[in-house]
Amino acid sequence: MKELVVAAYFSEIWEKQLWVKNSLSRKLVHVLSGLLFMVSWPIFSTTTEARYFACFAPLVNCLRLVIYGLSLASDEGLIKSLLRGPLYYVLILILCALVFWRESPVGVISLAMVIPLPYPNSAAGPHPSSPRVADIIGRRFGSLKIPYNQQKSWAGSISMFVFGFLLSIGMLQYYSVLGYLQLDWVWTVQKVALVSLVATVVESLPTTEVVDDNISVPLVSMAVAFWMFGY
Repeated sequence: MKELVVAAYFSEIWEKQLWVKNSLSRKLVHVLSGLLFMVSWPIFSTTTEARYFACFAPLVNCLRLVIYGLSLASDEGLIKSLLRGPLYYVLILILCALVFWRESPVGVISLAMVIPLPYPNSAAGPHPSSPRVADIIGRRFGSLKIPYNQQKSWAGSISMFVFGFLLSIGMLQYYSVLGYLQLDWVWTVQKVALVSLVATVVESLPTTEVVDDNISVPLVSMAVAFWMFGY
């Protein structure tokens, strides 16, 4: 029963995110929803079905995004903003929960690296180089652009690396204290730093038109983390 209560709670959070109009409030809800989703995993039972209950809320949100996006046939910019970044983000949440769950650091690190990614906006929204986290703490520091990609800033990439690294370490410590993970912290810090660096480099590449960052970054993070940790 508690699994359904938690799932319903997060479903409500994502519904509010979908309808929030204020840019900063939407970013805060977006960041907190992904973070709280990870933090909530220990609330679920140890049964095999627990991960499926956890995925109920993001699955409902996924369906809402698709239905709402397809209903906006006259607003091409908003359709793309809903059916690309936000939808990919939710699908990655589901993938990490189903495949890795609480027993592997790979899913935790991958989600920690996707949270600081550039926030998906409509064509009329903020500049695409504004990271979720960096946009909240101060977009004015993003004037110095990366030489090989003028749509991305050094401030955005640095904030992504720092936030992704710290969030990964924090969440790994959280699951370690709860007994789900047993880690050698000297090597873990180095491995997480490498994953964060690779993810940041991938995010900075001018490939957004080919593959969305919300897909490339978490998938690369999964591959590198799985190679580093082995499970």
